[in-house]
Amino acid sequence: MALGVSLLMPAAPAAAHNQLTGSDPRDGARVAEAPERVELRFLARLDKDTTKITITGPDNVDAAGGQPRFAGNRVSVPLTPGAAGLYIVGYRLVSADGHPITGEVRFTLTTNTPADPSPEPSAAAPTTPAATNPAPTTSEAVTPVPRSDESSFGGGWWWAAVAVVPLLAILVAARLIRRRAARRG
Repeated sequence: MALGVSLLMPAAPAAAHNQLTGSDPRDGARVAEAPERVELRFLARLDKDTTKITITGPDNVDAAGGQPRFAGNRVSVPLTPGAAGLYIVGYRLVSADGHPITGEVRFTLTTNTPADPSPEPSAAAPTTPAATNPAPTTSEAVTPVPRSDESSFGGGWWWAAVAVVPLLAILVAARLIRRRAARRG
């Protein structure tokens, strides 16, 4: 029985794999106003020596506005926005077991920023404030982002296994108690 219980438990190194759990802005978001910073959240604590974050804006322009700041399982990087368009936040880190994890979060800035060299608006086409054209902002609820290229065990079954193991231990203990009671009686 103990063998059956141990077979249900995943190998210890799999638990050491880190993965992205969310971001601000979220992956795929369309934001009207550029955030001051980009934040990535992971399952486990990050090591600043083995974690690399890049932010690339339209036309492959570096948009990272400073060094990453680490706080446990979170990392944030100041954003220096440029033109409206696609921004790609790339990450590379090493899990506690030495497994490299890489991926990216993409979001789209929908309006031009002061750094954007756009032509001056004409009188025929006045600019409208973002409030008249509502668009998702960075204050939206954060949704988990799937792993990009990590080839380890999925996170969903891990929690089910954790819940099943104590139940199996109770069943095994109950069966052993019944056997002992039957032998005595």
